[in-house]
Amino acid sequence: MPIAAIPAGFNNTQRGFTLLELIIVLLVSVLGFAVVGSNISSGNQSTRIQAAARDIASALRYAHGQALISRQPIAVTVNLDDNSYSIGDRGKIYRLDREIAISVTVAEEEFAEGGRAGIRFFGDGSSTGGRITLEWGTQLRRIDVNWITGAVAIHDAAA
Repeated sequence: MPIAAIPAGFNNTQRGFTLLELIIVLLVSVLGFAVVGSNISSGNQSTRIQAAARDIASALRYAHGQALISRQPIAVTVNLDDNSYSIGDRGKIYRLDREIAISVTVAEEEFAEGGRAGIRFFGDGSSTGGRITLEWGTQLRRIDVNWITGAVAIHDAAA
């Protein structure tokens, strides 16, 4: 049985990755995961402030609807001291994340003691109007209430 000849230029050494190549790949992977992790936490902040803005806007729309149905004024009151709000005389208090800074722009007669400010809706569809601003780090949401129509709108940035 003849012995096969090894072609010229063929190197019989094993091929593979060097330790330096493996370290570089691991380093790039770790950096990639770090970037993804920071983006996830930033998105979480954005999601939480957007959810808070939607909750408050929903409460405002509910109060507007109830005022139209009952033909009685109904207010949404925001407590700036403890990051909470309530709807009319329902007695239930809705709390927001402590990290969210709330500011309110309303008519002077809608400010009350204890850091409370309200937006009142009337039976004819109008309201006292106002703006609730939510801020958390670089995230900002505005909730505007039109005083003529009582319409509620959420905006992503300050105007």
